Amino acid sequence: QVQLVESGGGLAQPGESLRLSCAAFGFTFSSAAMSWYRQGPGKEREFLASSFRSVTRTNYATSVEGRFTISRDNGKNTLYLQMNNLSPEDTAIYYCNAQTIDDVDYWGQGTQVTVSS
Repeated sequence: QVQLVESGGGLAQPGESLRLSCAAFGFTFSSAAMSWYRQGPGKEREFLASSFRSVTRTNYATSVEGRFTISRDNGKNTLYLQMNNLSPEDTAIYYCNAQTIDDVDYWGQGTQVTVSS
């Protein structure tokens, strides 16, 4: 059974950092394209970053490039998102997405990130 479990969200003050994790189960993690998305209050779900099957190939939305870093540990079946210099505009539910080698999409339940002073 495929499962994606996000963690690491919480409350941060502006300028602080958080690192999100996404533990993956039930599929071949190293063969999957993994991504992070977020959905802010009253907004549509927004793409943030992707890590392709090659661990060195990544892609970022312009809104977060330079502040957020996606990484993966294929030995631990875990995806990460390092978020630096957070602002209130980063307040959202953050979701992990997996696109498996047979082009099936899976989503985690999300983890809440709130940035407030």
